[in-house]
Amino acid sequence: MSTPWIADAEGVVPTHTRTITIDVYDTPTTFEIDGRLTDRRPWADGETAPIKLHTMQLRLEVQRANLEISRAEARMLDYPHAECPGIAPAFAGLVGLSIAQGFTKAVQERFGRAKGCSHLEFLARALGPAVIQAIPSTALRRQPPEVAGKDVLFNTSWLNDTCHFWATGGIGHQKLEIGWRPGGHYPAPPLDELRQSLGGAQD
Repeated sequence: MSTPWIADAEGVVPTHTRTITIDVYDTPTTFEIDGRLTDRRPWADGETAPIKLHTMQLRLEVQRANLEISRAEARMLDYPHAECPGIAPAFAGLVGLSIAQGFTKAVQERFGRAKGCSHLEFLARALGPAVIQAIPSTALRRQPPEVAGKDVLFNTSWLNDTCHFWATGGIGHQKLEIGWRPGGHYPAPPLDELRQSLGGAQD
């Protein structure tokens, strides 16, 4: 029998809680992203120690045609020093970046360490993958799965090498080659099973 994690014990109050929420909305031409990062001390009383440490908001507009950021706005609602919000306008410098090509590295180069705010920079890096996830979500929301799956993956360049599954020539591309498309079972069946079902149907 495995030993339970400390946090699983009843009545245990966390020392620190960080929450990141990201909502992506779509229009015919853009994705609108609203990201928020919060840091809280659940045990604090708000008098001898602050409860709210950080509340950071970052809003982006991304063009669907090329996945480039066309508008960016950062806000600090809770912060430890009066000078902290002074860096927020710098995050307008996200405009022009592609969330599909080298996004994480570009964000780190522009806003990492002393160039920005570590919390907003971390939040910015988290927004790119959320937009990538919104691409198939938007297609599936607007069209039947069999149609959306073909449209979303007609060009997979935005997925290449984003993870081990979509490594060049890897399992994801092999699934596409034998005819698999998004929709239906979730999670999708393993490659060997698809080869038997889809590959057998093509013979």
